[in-house]
Amino acid sequence: FDFRLHAEYDPATGAQVMPTLLSVKEKVSVVPAAPWNRFPHAFSHIFAGGYAAGYYSYLWADVLAADAFSRFSEEGIFNPVTGQSFLDNILSRGGSEEPMVLFERFRGRKPELDAMLKGYGING
Repeated sequence: FDFRLHAEYDPATGAQVMPTLLSVKEKVSVVPAAPWNRFPHAFSHIFAGGYAAGYYSYLWADVLAADAFSRFSEEGIFNPVTGQSFLDNILSRGGSEEPMVLFERFRGRKPELDAMLKGYGING
């Protein structure tokens, strides 16, 4: 929803926020929105401050964290080889390389959603 607002919304053309929200909800919601729901009127994160269209970076961080931790779950929480790989490929590199390159080096693949979904109680 917020991506569409930031990309498409232009009040000069008479655009309205609620129809955009309803359009998105029709495609992705599990249950229909209540007619009285005015979610965007109270969710200032997507309009104010430094968030802009970046609110979902929290979810992306959850994906990366859960997927990285799943390697520890697979190989043993206290496995020294896994811990050393995390230190060598993530922690010690900081901002010296692209984050996705570091993640893929540690995990051996691109991030997957399964671990995050499992953490939320959703079977992916």
